[in-house]
Formats: sequence, structure tokens, C-alpha cells
Amino acid sequence: MVRQMQKRTLETRARLVAVATALVAENGYGALRTEEVVQGAGVAKGTFFAHFKDKDALMDLLIGTGIDQHLDQLAKAPAPRTVEELVALQQPLLRYMTQERYVFDVILRLSGAAAVAEIGTIATTFGRYLELTTRWFEEGQFRQDISAELQAEGMQGFVTQAMALYFCALHEDQSMEARLVVYLRAWLCPRGGQTAV
Repeated sequence: MVRQMQKRTLETRARLVAVATALVAENGYGALRTEEVVQGAGVAKGTFFAHFKDKDALMDLLIGTGIDQHLDQLAKAPAPRTVEELVALQQPLLRYMTQERYVFDVILRLSGAAAVAEIGTIATTFGRYLELTTRWFEEGQFRQDISAELQAEGMQGFVTQAMALYFCALHEDQSMEARLVVYLRAWLCPRGGQTAV
């Protein structure tokens, strides 16, 4: 009996996620309404809240899963050897994270957890991104005067800044990619040149 209840609970959660995913594909993340998910899954509103604390918890799962899929692709790629390769390699991930202002806002709000119990999918992906990019920098293609971890943390900060400015009307004069190349050249190649390989 307990096993049947667990199976039914997992099926209900999977149905809620599947309906939400389909609605997002149709109308975007910002247009998603809890009522539509509940109706599409054929469950009561209370059932939704038994599975997700609130809409943000559902968004954390949906958006975090998308980020994870992009990180899976990055993990398969060889370590970039130039700043331009570094920026180009991350473009699909950055485009995903900036596809809607709403998505970027959710990512910023949920990228850090106030307590260990609150670490969600998006916060976990930020840690995974740092692990992945640290490995790239450990290969020593860029600066040698600071640790690979610090290089990765700095890059993450510059990536976040470039994405934020993407939504700023005062900074429309430069693409996110071009801005990121400038930032990362200054951070990773401080002597003014590209690292020779």
C-alpha cells in the first residue's frame, strides 16, 4: 500500500512537471500560472502545493533542469584555450539564462540559499558551473598568478554582470558577448594580450 502511494505521488509530481514544461514551451516561463498547471494535470490546487512550496519552487526545478542540461553539454567540450573560445562555448547557456527577463530574475533570486535546507536546483547549478570552469582553468591556459578557483569565481561574476547589462537600456550599445570578451580579457589576460597556446 505504501509503495502504491509513493508511486502515485511520483506520478502526480511528474505530471505537474510535464504540464508545466509544455506550458512553458508554448507561452514562456513568465506566462506560466499555477492554475493552468493544476488544471492541465487534473489535480486540486492543494495537490500542487503538496509537491511545490510555491511557484518559485516549480520554477527552480524547471529552470535549474534547463541550466543543468546546458552544463552537461559544456562538460563534454574540451577546455577553451582563448577568451573568444571561452565566451563562444558558453553562449547557449547564457542565451538560455537570458531568454526572458523573468527567467534571469528567478535565477538571481534562487542562485544562493540562505540555509542548507533551501539549496535548490538553481543554486546547485551555480556550484556545478564553478566546478566545471575551475577544471578549465586548471589546465593553465590563462593566468598563473591566481588559483583556478578564483579565476572561475571571477568569470562567474563577470558573466552575471554581462547578463544583467543585457537587460539594461542604458547599455544596449554592446552585445553581451562583446562585453564578456572585454571583461574576461581583462580578468584572465591582465597583461593585455591573449594567452599564446
